[in-house]
Amino acid sequence: MTSAWQIQQITQKIHRGAVIAYPTEAVWGLGCDPFNATAVARLLALKERPEHKGLILVAASIEQFSWLLEGLTVGEMTQLSASWPGPNTWLVPHQNRVPEWITGAHDSVAIRVSAHPLVARLCAQTGPLVSTSANPSGLPPAKSRLRIEQYFHGQLDAILNGELGQSSKPSTIRDLRSGQVLRSA
Repeated sequence: MTSAWQIQQITQKIHRGAVIAYPTEAVWGLGCDPFNATAVARLLALKERPEHKGLILVAASIEQFSWLLEGLTVGEMTQLSASWPGPNTWLVPHQNRVPEWITGAHDSVAIRVSAHPLVARLCAQTGPLVSTSANPSGLPPAKSRLRIEQYFHGQLDAILNGELGQSSKPSTIRDLRSGQVLRSA
């Protein structure tokens, strides 16, 4: 089991601009501080992912997104609350509260509250993190630490040890305003 000390060490690295790998519900993820432009640029370069596509933010609780959810209707907040924590990513209007390097070319930002206990513990310390599958674009997401090391050859600042959750597919992505499903689990 990952200790509180290990979580604290990785939290400090993230605050200093680290790019890390960590287990999620279905696959290994890459993460960093979403407000650190240099860290996000490194993460995008490692993934060979263009900035215009945007990135997902993950948090420990809906309260960690309160600054972003101001202005949503009661019905929209109820939808979010009912689906979290869990494998549900929602596109919500960012209202220019999130940097372009996260939102890409979109007027919304993808957010989710993780049900993975290790991700929740980490985000409880760091605040919301970037959450994207740990793989170079075009290759399958990593499902093991060995695959992380094969893909990234020591280019990550830390790997948070832990087990993947029981989900077989990444989270469902749904637009909060239109209800449209962009990716189903």
